[in-house]
Amino acid sequence: MAFEQLLENYLSPEILTYQIGDNFAIAYLSALLVFLLSILILRIFKFVIVRRLKKFAENTTNKYDDLFVKLLDKIGWPLYLVFSLHVSFQFISLPAELEEFTYAFMLLMVGYYLIRSAGYIIDFVANKIIDGKKKRSERVDKGAVNLLANMSKGVLWSLVILLVLSNLGYDMSTLLTGLGIGGIAIALALQTVLTDVFSYFSIHLDKPFKVGDFLMLGSDMGTVEKIGIKSTRIRTLQGQELVISNKELTDSRINNFKKMEKRRISFTFGIGCDTPTKKIRQVPGTIKAAIEKLENVQFDRVHFQKFGDSSLIFEVVYFMTTPEFNVYMDTQQTINLAIMEELEKAKIEIPFPTQTIYLPKRP
Repeated sequence: MAFEQLLENYLSPEILTYQIGDNFAIAYLSALLVFLLSILILRIFKFVIVRRLKKFAENTTNKYDDLFVKLLDKIGWPLYLVFSLHVSFQFISLPAELEEFTYAFMLLMVGYYLIRSAGYIIDFVANKIIDGKKKRSERVDKGAVNLLANMSKGVLWSLVILLVLSNLGYDMSTLLTGLGIGGIAIALALQTVLTDVFSYFSIHLDKPFKVGDFLMLGSDMGTVEKIGIKSTRIRTLQGQELVISNKELTDSRINNFKKMEKRRISFTFGIGCDTPTKKIRQVPGTIKAAIEKLENVQFDRVHFQKFGDSSLIFEVVYFMTTPEFNVYMDTQQTINLAIMEELEKAKIEIPFPTQTIYLPKRP
């Protein structure tokens, strides 16, 4: 080999052929030379090439080269040392136990740095998702993104550990069978909790609502304050906090008022039955003119709908172009006051509910 020929040119044959254990001195010297050369090359790589790459990445706007340089920079000297030893040990004969130990240690170090690098990549992707949502002015749940990232890291750690154990000669079938039985037992014991957890991910993936949305669930209404792993918290109109399991939310029908583009409003009012027909014909136009002057309002129609028990009933329909509930209530109040003012100007009575009882005279 090239290293042995180099040593033969400078050392005497007696020294080179001196045997220590199962190897000649030339084999040990070749291994030592390879080890030192490997350390030197890796040191140049660590302190020269990586530093130049880091300076180059700092002057670019691309974040991917920063990630690549970070992965290279985070490779520590333990891996470099183990790699150099592994390469140098190829030049000598080692006892079987020591050779298995060095091989196992090499696998552990490589697996550790691989999974560590994968963790940096997962964090990079998670931060990209969060930054992207912020740029689009979307509300982002950092807790959900970080939870998914941590779960991904956990899965990767499990896979790498299984791969390392498999390469070290352990029987994975028995281990996986035991893990499978244990996993089934745990899943049965935590069935309710796991159902809520899966519902939590369903909420974040399907996005039927998010924090800040105003929901109606049956007879309950309120604003979503927090979406937790097991339950969601809603602040009701009365002020109390309503805690609902995620499974119950995904299984129920939800009215999400925050996602309304327009709000359709229909209401009625009545005027006196003794109102002249001429004034009755003027009411729809008067109400239409009063509503069309308002902001965020799209007028639809107003009609003399029916005869009531003690009044003539008009139906009014309009659309709010904003889904905000408080804006709707302010607008409805303004419309009600405008209707009263217009009816007062026209001297049209708004009747109170009345009932007339006729009693027959006794003979």
